[in-house]
Amino acid sequence: MNIRLRNFLDREKVRYAHETHRTAYTAQQVAQEEHVPGKMVAKTVVVKADDGFALAVMPATARADFARLKSALGASAVRLATELEFTGMFPDCEVGAMPPFGNLYGVPVYVDEALTQDEEIIFNAGTHQDTVRMRYADFERLAQPKIFPFALARAAA
Repeated sequence: MNIRLRNFLDREKVRYAHETHRTAYTAQQVAQEEHVPGKMVAKTVVVKADDGFALAVMPATARADFARLKSALGASAVRLATELEFTGMFPDCEVGAMPPFGNLYGVPVYVDEALTQDEEIIFNAGTHQDTVRMRYADFERLAQPKIFPFALARAAA
């Protein structure tokens, strides 16, 4: 588990469970490894909004609607950031395994309102083998995200 995240949660005296599993590169794979519904797993993606970056956090079962994000952020352009663009932004995390706490890295956080419906969320904790499970309310209090609807349910495969 990422030390920065652990220290932050411990300092804030938040109850959480740190769990490990086999390597999982997607949020849906994390859900399978953790034996939970995908809607409980918070998928964190880095987006490029005009000249800045942000974290878009949504259920693993959803995909970002960039038109909605663009409108809500008042940006002229919003897209998925490339790994090369955000290399070094999360220096203590494996690429693609950053936790949804942008406040630990100076990055704004946007949460899709669907994620607020579950009492608990699970998310990557800096590696593709570590997750944290905690109350959504605690996450919201600590990360202070802006919440609005921007995700679409994935079509069934």
